[in-house]
Amino acid sequence: MKAICGAAALSLLLIAGAASAQTSYPDKQVRMLVGFAPAGPADIAARVVADGLSEAWGKPVVVENVTGAAGNVATDRIAKAAPDGYTLVMAASSTIVTNISLYDKLPFDPVKDLAPISQVCFTPNILAVNNDVAAKNVQELVALARARPGELTFGSAGVGTSQHLAGELLNAMAGVRLQHVPYRGIAQVMPDLLGGRLTMSFGNISAVLPLMREGKVRALAVTSIKRSTFVPNLPTVAEQGFPGFDSTAWFGLMAPAGTPAPIIAKLHAETARILARADVREKFANLGMEVIGNTPAEFADVIKAETPVWAKIIKASGAKATE
Repeated sequence: MKAICGAAALSLLLIAGAASAQTSYPDKQVRMLVGFAPAGPADIAARVVADGLSEAWGKPVVVENVTGAAGNVATDRIAKAAPDGYTLVMAASSTIVTNISLYDKLPFDPVKDLAPISQVCFTPNILAVNNDVAAKNVQELVALARARPGELTFGSAGVGTSQHLAGELLNAMAGVRLQHVPYRGIAQVMPDLLGGRLTMSFGNISAVLPLMREGKVRALAVTSIKRSTFVPNLPTVAEQGFPGFDSTAWFGLMAPAGTPAPIIAKLHAETARILARADVREKFANLGMEVIGNTPAEFADVIKAETPVWAKIIKASGAKATE
């Protein structure tokens, strides 16, 4: 009986200790990993949120860039980290919902090994063509692709990026065969688009918008499901005969699976508060990024919905990761 009472007392002490740790969270430095290079959209999203959390908590939230395998290296580290809220990741949609179909085997399970906190922001792409291409809208471009199967090309920042998958999605929905030309980054795509060596690109909005406004390329559509607030007069691909077309890159804050619910809730509440600030929204807007700030449950639903959609598109395209 004494042993039972002693065990019960120990359990109560452990529970109390855990609850106390969660209440005092954070009481030391928090690390936020990014699986991509500095100054990219994932890195920018991480630093905006990290700065806000540091300011709110009076504890340093340090961003670490751990590149490799399209974000898989950083995400694997989080998946295997202690679930205590002190190691987080600013994950990209490519790493969470598409890499599982592009790589033969991932070292982590995006659903079982990670806990969603909040999607932070997304960036739509713009479908733009070289000015010499005889297409003024998506329907005309599709007609041209059908008349010249396999001849039209589109450039992207690499296999598995939202720019690549936007082209594959159009291939699937329109029944055409646009040829993908992968580059090492979007900065290398634009010169070839301007020079006519590429027919089109589903380019990041921040890269395409200045060229579009200067008349150097012809923008046909935005790839998000709704029109972008940055180019409200530019119709979506969905509006031009392909309902449901949606291909954007999003970035979201995640923790290791098993992180206590009170810590997840605290991280979500503070992240949502940061994303609601006018100065933060303006900072994202200046970079062509739109704020999301949804709940952990809503974030989980997005992952659940998007993963099978992209698995089908990737399988049909035959695309495989090159890293």
